[in-house]
Amino acid sequence: MKTTLHRRKVVEILLENRKDLLVVAGLGSTAWDITAAGDSPLNFPLWGAMGNAAMIGLGLALAQPRRRVLVLTGDGEMLMGLGSLATIGVQKPRNLSVVVIDNERYGETGMQATHTAAGVDLAKVAQGCGFKVARQVRSGAQLAALRTAIHRGTGPLFAQVKVIAEKIPLVLPPRDGGILKSRFRKALLGESADLD
Repeated sequence: MKTTLHRRKVVEILLENRKDLLVVAGLGSTAWDITAAGDSPLNFPLWGAMGNAAMIGLGLALAQPRRRVLVLTGDGEMLMGLGSLATIGVQKPRNLSVVVIDNERYGETGMQATHTAAGVDLAKVAQGCGFKVARQVRSGAQLAALRTAIHRGTGPLFAQVKVIAEKIPLVLPPRDGGILKSRFRKALLGESADLD
């Protein structure tokens, strides 16, 4: 089944009326996508640390069990951090969702094909690692159901959202890691973030 989903629109739909959802974005395109959907202090875009978005999300989910945490990352970044899926599957955080925006390309290095273009099914990998819910998303109806699950369901949840491979204009978040960390901590912890 061929996809007709566009990455920017997918992210916009997932983050619409997000309230206090904590969002970790992997290296590159997903960081630009969350910024295009509306920069927020509750966004934590990664400028580096490729392969670590899911583990950062896991740490947040365990430290903040009453808050919903969404990791939005790309297929290339997720392929680099496959071991994180096993750790999440063992820990089973009920408040964590991991969504892979899969265009089957390494967008940062020239749009070379990733392993998902050759049939690697990340949803099946997540299922094998023990995620409560793991699926591929290819249609608008499936995307609407995913949005509901992220905001109201019980995790850990994993979705591999197949999108069209396209180059789109960059919408960059702040580039200063110290500023990103400080504003995220303050939005998450309030004034107590300044105490250490």
